[in-house]
Amino acid sequence: MSRPRTMSSRLSDVRESFWLVPATFSVSALAAAIGLTALELQLNLPVEGIVPSGPAGARSLLSSIITAMISFTALVFSITVVALQLASSQYSPRVLRTFLQDRIIQATLGTFVATFLFAMVVLAALPARDDQRLPELSLAVSIALVLCSSGTFIYYLHHITTVMRVSHIIGSIGAQTRRSIARLPPPDELPAVFGKVTQTVPATTPGMVNNTDIALLARLAREHDCAISIVPTPGDFVVAGAPLLRVHQVAGSTPRPVPTDRAEQCVIISVERTPGQDLGFGFRQLADIAERALSPAVNDVTTAVRALQESHDLLRRLATRPGPTHTVRDDDGTVRAQVNGTSYEALLAMTIDDIRLVARQQPRVRRLLDTVVRDLAAVALPVHQSAINRRLSQSGNSH
Repeated sequence: MSRPRTMSSRLSDVRESFWLVPATFSVSALAAAIGLTALELQLNLPVEGIVPSGPAGARSLLSSIITAMISFTALVFSITVVALQLASSQYSPRVLRTFLQDRIIQATLGTFVATFLFAMVVLAALPARDDQRLPELSLAVSIALVLCSSGTFIYYLHHITTVMRVSHIIGSIGAQTRRSIARLPPPDELPAVFGKVTQTVPATTPGMVNNTDIALLARLAREHDCAISIVPTPGDFVVAGAPLLRVHQVAGSTPRPVPTDRAEQCVIISVERTPGQDLGFGFRQLADIAERALSPAVNDVTTAVRALQESHDLLRRLATRPGPTHTVRDDDGTVRAQVNGTSYEALLAMTIDDIRLVARQQPRVRRLLDTVVRDLAAVALPVHQSAINRRLSQSGNSH
């Protein structure tokens, strides 16, 4: 049984989808072709001589454009899909999402399909007799789109060979995670105190927790005079029937039952992890790349070092922030909603412990791990020091 989703979550899915840009290009090409050919057939525009051979030459030209663009699009993107599969198998399957969200790849596909569709509409609008006027301007636009597609293809080759390099992949993951860190809410200075649990909302579908609308959850809590906490953190997997939300009593009031369907709409569950509120997703990708690079089958220490360096920068940024808890309060300080993010302990375990385990025979990586932990200990807030000190002691015992 699928849960109803909020309009904001649907819009977010559409914005992040692969098909949006190509679909926009295609619809625009169809609308432009229909409008331009209809305008030209109604008006005598002073445009002549684009195709001197008349309707026969125009049909031949447009047929060649349509055939070439279909074959061209299929060839280019079939090769690209194979290359992306090889990249995902070598680095991590989770990096494939980075390529699918690349606007240059989407715009290239959109340009190719738009050229094909525009030429197809113009071909259908050609007059049947040789003595009738040709849509010369539409033919000129078709030729211009072919030239644009050729230039786009050249840039696409440059772009795809750039983004598939491992350094660029690691840098993109780091930049995406830094944006997520920058969007973190300001820390709550006061500890959140919850009353007793009066209601538990279970998850109706299994999946990964992608996003939480804590502002909507707070409004729901005010309506029913209660406080609501989210049990899993973004990036966790929940099974059907497991606790998803807990409703707490607020001091001096009796909470009313919260509608399950409305509460569930505040937590987005999907089949895979996504960047955004899930900070651990970026660390997981970097750790996967490092672990695969250190495997005997690959044995690429330099790639592992580069992934660890990117993780070091991210850990250092988070070391100066308090715990990842987002709390919404009323003006009088009453807690209404709370969601916990991935703990610093979990991020250290993902980055330091996992990589140290597979880097037993790589002194270069182990030395870098020790340097990272010592640097974090020098800048981290006291709340993170115990987790870092445990890694410092492990580092000392390993020598």
